[in-house]
Amino acid sequence: MDAVVTRLGANRDERPSQKDAEEAVRTLLAWAGEDPTREGLLDTPKRVAKAYKELFGGYDEDPVEVLGRTFEEVAGYDDMVLVADIPFFSHCEHHMVPIIGKAHVAYMPDGRVLGLSKVARVVDIFARRLQTQEALTAQIASAIDTTLAPKGVAVMIDAEHMCMSMRGIKKQGSTTLTTTFTGEFKTDAALQARFMTMLFGRK
Repeated sequence: MDAVVTRLGANRDERPSQKDAEEAVRTLLAWAGEDPTREGLLDTPKRVAKAYKELFGGYDEDPVEVLGRTFEEVAGYDDMVLVADIPFFSHCEHHMVPIIGKAHVAYMPDGRVLGLSKVARVVDIFARRLQTQEALTAQIASAIDTTLAPKGVAVMIDAEHMCMSMRGIKKQGSTTLTTTFTGEFKTDAALQARFMTMLFGRK
């Protein structure tokens, strides 16, 4: 699981150039039946390459660096910390179409806590890569578990997959739930139930 915490993707020096990426978009446009030379599409390859750089920016970020700073002055607090309803978008690694959802992340501190924004940052780092929802859920939990070393981590993701909504079976509105538990969340059924109650009892 350690591999999911570090940067992923090809070395920058080995990556295709911006020009290569734009040419690939022109090829796809022509393959789809379009004319890449018509006026409305002239700048599309450049725009798509720029958008992809942003959408997949997670390959250039390291969650270990983001989670590196923790706080020990917690006035003795040792109960669950839950950051709920973290919105995210990702892309399915099978069809490269969007996954849109919310992540809920909790941990049991062991003397140290994270800045709350760091939890959301880690969700974004892993989401801005080609993903499966199962892997995304596990990667978020592993990064926090490895870096913070809390007593336990719980992650739940609720997301809609456009590969189900836009193509194939075309079932709009269907969502997928995934969970990962480590430490006390994995071994203590009552703590798992409390996590669920705190999530679903808010509404």
